Amino acid sequence: MAEAIKAGDTIKVNYTGKLDNGVVFDSSEGREPLKFTVGTGQLIKGFDQAVIDMTVGDKKTVTILPEDGYGPRNEENVVELPRDTVPEDMELTVGMQLHLSDPNGNPVPAVVAEIGEDVIKMDINHMLAGKTLIFDIEIVETGLEPDAHACGCGSSDSCGSAGSAGCGCDSGNGCDC
Repeated sequence: MAEAIKAGDTIKVNYTGKLDNGVVFDSSEGREPLKFTVGTGQLIKGFDQAVIDMTVGDKKTVTILPEDGYGPRNEENVVELPRDTVPEDMELTVGMQLHLSDPNGNPVPAVVAEIGEDVIKMDINHMLAGKTLIFDIEIVETGLEPDAHACGCGSSDSCGSAGSAGCGCDSGNGCDC
């Protein structure tokens, strides 16, 4: 009998992530299964917790509330930038996605929320913040060695853009994924 997954195990999963309205936002379909070490903060908390006690071949659908996903939307993450900080030849539109830089020079994904005469409002919330997520998960392999570059980001609000299951670090948190 296969051993149940526990924190610290390195595993591979196939997954499909959907919003609660059924729209697919990410999937491993057509790609290699996602490899990660359970409980190290590489993925969002709800995904990490969902695979505990599963075994190879198990499939399940799990609903992850914002607090166990990318957190609630935070209106403090809508920042105002002086209009003159944007190059004159750059045509901005509401909804346009850009990358700003944090004080350490790390990229911060942002969406143009509002364009004023003197100020541009940029939303730097994670695109899945405040959303209920539904994941179809299938355990493909267990008992693997962690990748040499694997890191534990430690918090869901610093992870995410390399895959919506939260598998990637991108906010200047000391990770070099």
